[in-house]
Amino acid sequence: MNDIAFPFPLLVCDTGGTNVRFSLVDTPGGPLGAAVHLVTDDYPGLPEALEAAAPKLAARPRSMIACGAGPVVGRTLKLTNAPWVMDGPETARRAGLAQGLLLNDFEAQALMLPAIPQDWSRPIGPFAFGAPGPQVILGPGTGLGVAALIEIEGRHTPVSSEGGHIDFGPVWPEEYTIWPHLERACERVTGESVITGAGLARVHNARIMALGRPDPHLDPPAVTAAALADPTGEAAESVRLFWRIVARFAGDMAVTFVATGGVTLSGGVLPRVVDFLDEAAFRHAFEDKAPVDALARSIPTRLVVQSDAVLVGMAAIAAAPDRYAIDYASRKWV
Repeated sequence: MNDIAFPFPLLVCDTGGTNVRFSLVDTPGGPLGAAVHLVTDDYPGLPEALEAAAPKLAARPRSMIACGAGPVVGRTLKLTNAPWVMDGPETARRAGLAQGLLLNDFEAQALMLPAIPQDWSRPIGPFAFGAPGPQVILGPGTGLGVAALIEIEGRHTPVSSEGGHIDFGPVWPEEYTIWPHLERACERVTGESVITGAGLARVHNARIMALGRPDPHLDPPAVTAAALADPTGEAAESVRLFWRIVARFAGDMAVTFVATGGVTLSGGVLPRVVDFLDEAAFRHAFEDKAPVDALARSIPTRLVVQSDAVLVGMAAIAAAPDRYAIDYASRKWV
């Protein structure tokens, strides 16, 4: 077993390309304190953001678990969609922390799966979670994260990935009409270039151009606002297509990992457009995976609707580190 301990009060931190959130947990298993929300671009790095958040916290933290949207290399993490390089030992030194840990954001999302309360998620389809086997979590935000969770001898083991960066092509006739008009990201069409906030705008703008009209150049908030204002309009149709594309990609990840334990959707985009979720259409797109469609049909799906769920998951790690198969020796800060 591990000899690592995270002294409380514990600070948990979720860092993305757009926002960074902090919350303090006083005791193992205790509730989250009020979240402190900051804008990532307002600060040059994690120590400065932590310094700005500190006056809003109820107590001085003794340790910290942070996740970020980018790959972890030992004790550092480079955000994919922001210029931060998160350096764990440097953060611990500057903040006077006794211990700390960095996680990839979807590694952390995977590790939260055993800890999230049932009422923090919405089922998509008739199947309940609880079956044994790997679980997958994915979600669009500024980027597209994908990770899996497996259990080995009672310990939760995350499998992180960069699955959002695989090439992603059209399948249905409507997709073939819009794909030539899609704005490329890094000269490619990937899962992340389509299934993100920016991807929603790309899908809508491409749909309009495929109809023979000029590019409307709408950004993601404008597409969402237009859809909510007119559920029968073009923006709403784009959001519905976006949900089907999300479902198709989720089904791909489900069969990739043989995720008999279920697929969970999270991220900042989907809860904002949940009114346009058609469960039957979602499941049809998710399950359309011949010749392994029988496998896909057996896999439950759900959407996390509580924004602080990943913070709860990181707090659970600190409360019982031995339940999680993490290489603490090479990744702890102190």
